[in-house]
Amino acid sequence: MDKYFIKRRRLLTYLGLGALGAGGVAIASGCSQKITVPTAVTPTTNSTTQDVKAALPADAKILPEFQGISQWLNSSPLTTADLKGSVVLIQFWTFACINCQRTLPYVTRWHQEYADKGLKVVGVHTPEFAYEKVVNNVKQALQKHKITYAVPIDNEFKTWNAYNNEYWPHLFLADRQGVIRYDHIGEGAYSETEQMIRQLLG
Repeated sequence: MDKYFIKRRRLLTYLGLGALGAGGVAIASGCSQKITVPTAVTPTTNSTTQDVKAALPADAKILPEFQGISQWLNSSPLTTADLKGSVVLIQFWTFACINCQRTLPYVTRWHQEYADKGLKVVGVHTPEFAYEKVVNNVKQALQKHKITYAVPIDNEFKTWNAYNNEYWPHLFLADRQGVIRYDHIGEGAYSETEQMIRQLLG
């Protein structure tokens, strides 16, 4: 069994919930065991991020580029350059994960409430099981949960790996310059996350 799949099935409940800034995590009950929490998101090197990084502090973490996406649902293909100027919420999820399902009402509400204020939501669908790789199954999940924001299909885990991700669900928030300001693992911290969205929107 793939190492990513094993991690998700080992369910743990984490104590000490809280919101941390970029480079940290807020731990909640998630779909995966905490194996190693990366201290920073390491962006891939590309011309889009190089220009931005030149004007930022050395420790700024830039949104990695989307990689290995086989299909985009609810959107034409996007790049991080397309998202520049917007506050960006990236969530890694898969439709059969119960913890992911419980977060979706909040994510969809944020999309509905803040899209016209400059929030862009991207729900990166990275599957665990073979049936979660079937695009028609993902489309049914989008209808069920009323998801209208962009959903890239990350069946090869390439975007997942670009973010050094190990969890379902895992949420990242970036400011209008593409700098990651906040991330949260698992369920919970909804008020803190919304507060950060509002703060970044200004």
